[in-house]
Amino acid sequence: MKTVVITGSSRGLGFEMAKVFRKSGLNVMLSATNQEVLEKAKKELEKIESSAKVEVCKCNVTSEEDIRNLINYSKKIFGSIDIWINNAGVNQPNKPIWELSAKEITSILDIDLKGTINASRLVMREMAKVRSGAIYNIEGYGSNDAKMLGLSIYGTSKRAVTYFTEALAKESQELKTGVIVGRLSPGIMITDFLTNAFSCNEKIELQEKTKKVYNILGDYPHVVAEFLVNRMLKNTKNNAKIQWLTNKKATWRFMTAGFNKRNFFS
Repeated sequence: MKTVVITGSSRGLGFEMAKVFRKSGLNVMLSATNQEVLEKAKKELEKIESSAKVEVCKCNVTSEEDIRNLINYSKKIFGSIDIWINNAGVNQPNKPIWELSAKEITSILDIDLKGTINASRLVMREMAKVRSGAIYNIEGYGSNDAKMLGLSIYGTSKRAVTYFTEALAKESQELKTGVIVGRLSPGIMITDFLTNAFSCNEKIELQEKTKKVYNILGDYPHVVAEFLVNRMLKNTKNNAKIQWLTNKKATWRFMTAGFNKRNFFS
């Protein structure tokens, strides 16, 4: 039985992906920074009928020791790690670059970028030993070089995640590790991530024009999760990009927005 480990999976997209993986018969290791929330998430997953197991492991991705512990505990409980998803991340306060503190910038980059890099390199070492496995990193706003006031440092981290993931995939291919490396592009999801910075520690007030775009392009995470997980389970290609909100889909959403009205913020 295969095993998936998802960082930042006590809620949001990570949790919704965990539910789909469980329905598909995979063992699931949930991971986040809050033990109490993790235990609640585990109980919810266990309500889904499956012969697969669910376990939790507290992990702060800014800590290399925590990441090593997550890897080792997952191997101890399940024997192997077949899929690893770097999903943990935080949003930034809605401020221009020069109004962000050095501490805020460091926190965003440490979680969204360095956490992905360090987890990828550490789990790659384990997967390369057995010449098997898949690592997926989450793209986000900025991955395609888009820019918006209030998302500049977050976008910087996600732009770098895209480059890093492509580079890791190239090295994995050239060195014939047997490990697949890919990107997940979920688009705009309607979760508290949009309206909260630093894991709900700071409220973000969205502008009306931003809400309008989100209403057109946004989706609930369970919808996106179903698509992403099904594609991951079928994927055998290294350096794959699994994209929910394609340019074609986005164009159609804008073209039909006049009679297909949605309001996620009412």
